Parts: sequence; C-alpha cells; structure tokens
Amino acid sequence: MTRISWFRGAEIHKSAYLDEAVFAIEQATVFVQSWLYLCHGSQIPTAGDYFTTELASQPLVAIRQKSGEIKVLYNRCPHKGVKVLAETCGNSGRFLRCPYHAWTFKPSGELLGIPVKTEYDPDVLSGCEASAGMKVVENVVCYRDFIFVRLSDHGLPFERFFGDSLSTLDNMIDRSPQGTLRVVGAPLRHRHHCNWKMVMDNQTDTCHPMVAHESSAGEAINLWAQAHPQRVQPMAVELFSPFMSSLTFFAEMGLRVWPNGHGHTGVSHSIHKDYSAIPGYWESMVESYGEERAQQILNDTRHNTVYFPNLMVKGPIQTLRVIRPVSASETVVESWILELIGAPQKMLERTVQYNNLINSPCSMVAHDDVEMYERATIGLKSQASEWVNIARLYEPGERWDRTSQMSGTSEAEMRNFYAMWQRMMEAGNEKS
Repeated sequence: MTRISWFRGAEIHKSAYLDEAVFAIEQATVFVQSWLYLCHGSQIPTAGDYFTTELASQPLVAIRQKSGEIKVLYNRCPHKGVKVLAETCGNSGRFLRCPYHAWTFKPSGELLGIPVKTEYDPDVLSGCEASAGMKVVENVVCYRDFIFVRLSDHGLPFERFFGDSLSTLDNMIDRSPQGTLRVVGAPLRHRHHCNWKMVMDNQTDTCHPMVAHESSAGEAINLWAQAHPQRVQPMAVELFSPFMSSLTFFAEMGLRVWPNGHGHTGVSHSIHKDYSAIPGYWESMVESYGEERAQQILNDTRHNTVYFPNLMVKGPIQTLRVIRPVSASETVVESWILELIGAPQKMLERTVQYNNLINSPCSMVAHDDVEMYERATIGLKSQASEWVNIARLYEPGERWDRTSQMSGTSEAEMRNFYAMWQRMMEAGNEKS
C-alpha cells in the first residue's frame, strides 16, 4: 500500500471504495481509534443482561453488572479463543461459561473457575494472560444510555471527538416527555454489495431523492392523488411525500458540519417537519418541559445526522442506522427504532411504519439506493476515471476544524467526512 492521497479536496480516489488493502487499514485505524456505537442501555436493562456485536472486526459483549454499571468485554475465552456468548442477547446468570472447556468468568470478565485446576502449575498459570480472564475494553462511555467504545488507547477523548454533534442525540432523547428512549425489537438488517462509505455518502446526499426515488415514492404519491384526490393523505403517503421535494427545498433546509467528520442535513427544516400532529403528544411535552422548551425541541427537525465513521441518526422519527463494513465490497446496514417513553402509542406506530417503508430490504425506497450503490461499484471498476467527484459547492481552503452551516445541497459533509478519514488513514499507512 503506497497511496496515501485518497482524498484531494473535491475528489476521492476510487480505490477507497474498491481496494481490500484500504479496507484493512480502515479497520485497524479509522474504526479502532474512533468512538463506535455499540448498543443502547435499554437493551440490557437488568443485571446479567448482555448484548453481543462485532466492531472493527472485534467480537464484543456489553454486559450489565449488579451495580448497574455496563462492562464491555472481548467476547473471547482466554483459554482457546472460543467465542463465549453466541447469541445476540440474553442473560448470563451469575457467570459466563465457555462452551468448549467450561472455563467460567464473572460478568465483569474476571476468571472464576477452571476444571481440574490442580493440573495447572500455579506459578505457570499466573504468568499466563489467561489468568486475567476475559479482556475488558477500557474506553467505554454511556452517554444518556447510548453506549460507545473506543478500542484503541490512541484517539480523541469522547467529548472532543463528538463535540456539539451530540446535540442530535440530545434532541431525540428530549422528544420523550420523560427524557427516556427504549430500543424496540430487532433491527431490519440489509446486506449491500458495495463499500460502506457509499452508504455513508448517501446519508447527506440531498440531490438524489427526487431522482432515484421517483419510481417508488413518486409513483406512490401519484397513485394516491389519482385514486383519492380530495382525501387527506394516509400516514404512509405522508412519509413518502417529502422524498419528492425539489432541490430548492433541500437547499433551503441547510447543512451543518462539525469537526471530526460529523454533520447533518436539515438545519432550518427537513422532510420530517410537517408530519400530522398526533393527539396528546404536544400536551404531554408541554406538561414535561413547558411550552417554550417543548416548541424548541420539536422545531429542531434534523434530517440525517452522520456520526463518523458509521452511525446515522434520525431524531424526529426515532430511527438509528449502523453501517457495518464486511469487506471492501460488502456492507450490512442495521436499522433500529426507538420508542419515546411517555409519548402516545401512535408516535411509535409512525416510527415503525417509517422504518418498514423506507429502510426495510423489501421497502419501496431502500432498494433504489441499493441499486445505485451496486451500479456505482460496477462503474468504478471501469478505466474511465480514477476519481469520484464530491465538488458540489466546493470552496478552496475549506476548513473542518469548526462548525459551519451552508446550503443543504452542498457535498461539504462528504468532504468533511473524508478529511477526517484521510487523516486517520494516513497515520495508519505510515505505521504499516
């Protein structure tokens, strides 16, 4: 691997999307040194509850302790390396037990017991790494029940890494009259044959909806208009309709970028701005926050917030997407939904319907994007050009060390994302 200038201001080299060597560096630098979302506290509410996942190619388990604290362990037995917990979630009971040789561990990861321990020389065993038990992830932050980890000792502190971008999570949480969210059900999981960064690019690309989704969202709107021109749109059509908004609409809605690759569309308004009022919700918000604060919370209708490197949050509709890289050309997208505790049930129904209509593998919208990703993957393999263009509203000398706002149709957040990506990749390339 010799190339380090994958990003040059308004263009990104196609190898960033195609090269397995680039992917390997990403896993060892970008993902290991970033703060990655693991799970939500509501998924492991009681002592012994656990949630397993894989981040930066590392098997991990978050487990609730008796004290209420959440520990994150590498999901690997220190004896023979076997994955200790195979299920996505469950309760460990009083201890964890390896299914291979029955070594047992406390929920904190500490070694509890070894079969026929008398056959081990105590001095030899104490000098082995295995005697320390399951390895603990040291860098863990639980931010208002959202659990993040950083797998490297090197990297920015949590508060500096995210900065003001955490305001998106704050707004989503504050939309609950009780200031509490709960993850509902399993995610919709969709495997894409493309690079993970194509999916991230799409999250702040406001110039494609009225084009790529015309045959799905656009057709649904037209059919309803022809069949019931005088009737109020049902929830499904109301959720579809904004996707066909004009470029002017998206430009005026605005874009905000934060340092370290984070940003969001929808500064002044968004496609989530004009949903029909749900009876009882406003009243419950006013009761909890007062009218002025409730209005402030609900008027902030950010569209897609991208958290570098692989998380996207839609606060107004309470959905969260985790973009999981599998290889240079394969990605798994998980779409989770959250319930606003204390809000009317109809709010959750709208969230469920949005996730099914927009993010499901069988939805009327997501497959449009997937087709574009797969066409791009094929097209980038051609000899036509070495570079991918992200120059819309580009300004020479752009800086990414401060918060900025611009037109909602700018590709500035993509450039902000790749500036952060490039810095981390260069550091990793030098070490390799």
